[in-house]
Amino acid sequence: MTKFISALFVGLSFASPAFAAEALDGAKLSLLWALPFAGMLLSIALGPLLFADVWHHHYGKIAAVWAALIIVPLAAIYGFDAMAHVVFHTAALEYVPFILMLTALFIAAGGLVLRGNLHGSPALNTGLLTFGTLIASLIGTTGASMVLIRPLLRANDNRRHNVHVVVFFIFLVSNIGGSLTPIGDPPLFLGFLRGVSFGWTLTHLWPETLFACVVLLALFFVIDSWLYKKEGIIAPDPTPDSKLSVTGLTNLILIGFAVGAVVLSGTWKPGISFEIYGTKLELQNLVREAVMIAVTFASIALTRKADRELNGFEWGPIEEVAKLFAAIFITIVPVMAMLAAGKNGAFAPLVAFITDANGRPDNVAFFWLTGLLSSFLDNAPTYLVFFELAGGDPARLMNEMAMTLAAISLGAVYMGANTYIGNAPNFMVYAIARRAGVNMPSFFGYMLWSGAILVPLFVAVTFLFIQ
Repeated sequence: MTKFISALFVGLSFASPAFAAEALDGAKLSLLWALPFAGMLLSIALGPLLFADVWHHHYGKIAAVWAALIIVPLAAIYGFDAMAHVVFHTAALEYVPFILMLTALFIAAGGLVLRGNLHGSPALNTGLLTFGTLIASLIGTTGASMVLIRPLLRANDNRRHNVHVVVFFIFLVSNIGGSLTPIGDPPLFLGFLRGVSFGWTLTHLWPETLFACVVLLALFFVIDSWLYKKEGIIAPDPTPDSKLSVTGLTNLILIGFAVGAVVLSGTWKPGISFEIYGTKLELQNLVREAVMIAVTFASIALTRKADRELNGFEWGPIEEVAKLFAAIFITIVPVMAMLAAGKNGAFAPLVAFITDANGRPDNVAFFWLTGLLSSFLDNAPTYLVFFELAGGDPARLMNEMAMTLAAISLGAVYMGANTYIGNAPNFMVYAIARRAGVNMPSFFGYMLWSGAILVPLFVAVTFLFIQ
């Protein structure tokens, strides 16, 4: 490790990057600056598979090492002030808003409890999946997954064939259902923070999302009906049918405040800002962050302990996201600078691959490359990479390059469902289902499901919608 760090320092020094007032000059950066980001993402992808115990006990330390491989060279080569400016700028404008929104929705959704139990018939299961898909864009894929996975498992705990129920739940509720608002999935919220308007995703992605969801729900109903009929006499239900009820409804109001704060920050522009450490903080965004903090503490104070216990609420998932994304947002800074340099930067070959001979974006390539990388790396930073590769100008991307932005958004959100590690809720749902006794497929077994069902669906989306 010492030799690697020394070599990295030497390589970074010869790269001779120059700081502008706001960012690195990406045209002068070496690819060595991208190694910590690549290492961070590979650690997230492979750590739980290759050294699970070490990863789960020390992921924070591992993330800190990768972040240090950016922070320390910046400070050593360009001085503490330059490094501090870059870190503060990234934290204030991207990381803090991102993690506060996720935390508020995670905690509020964790106090919203669906009590009772019903019989897991094909009609009921399809109805629950449809409901979860619809609310995923309103309370986030993580929130919708945590609210509904346990009621769905209770409804199907006496069925011999229930793996497919959880697999389709991950497809729809934990991923594709979150396509329509910045609240729905972390990649889209990052786009919102970069300047994409709140309503853009709904107005531009609804045809593809409607098609994908209808196809998946119809296919699920056919498969579930066949297996339900095949099972014949079902074993006694360990959780007999009982009337459904919802508790913790205060959290629904709090979620409404969180969503309203996001919408407000995108529409209310008072023109008031404060400059701290060379970073302009706008009033509407500060108000949004204050509301997220208020929602978080209000949910903790107003939710009964019994409700959170019934929901199986744990702090672990949001703690892991907070630590890992702190490192991601730091290590991605030089990568963003190199991508912003376009054909003048180290990623020029990638830029050439996703554009045609006339320099126009190849939207099919954007869709599939964003999607394939989102399948194995986290889909939020992957979205940022391709957002920047497309030029990084939200006004242009929302208008004359709308199809390119749609391809990036669809690839990141949809194909996060291809593996357990593509999107944060996937592995959480997998772990909960395993603890509930569902014989969930292995990492590669799950990919057989997604390869057989999702890949043909994404091919159809490509031919029908991506131009």
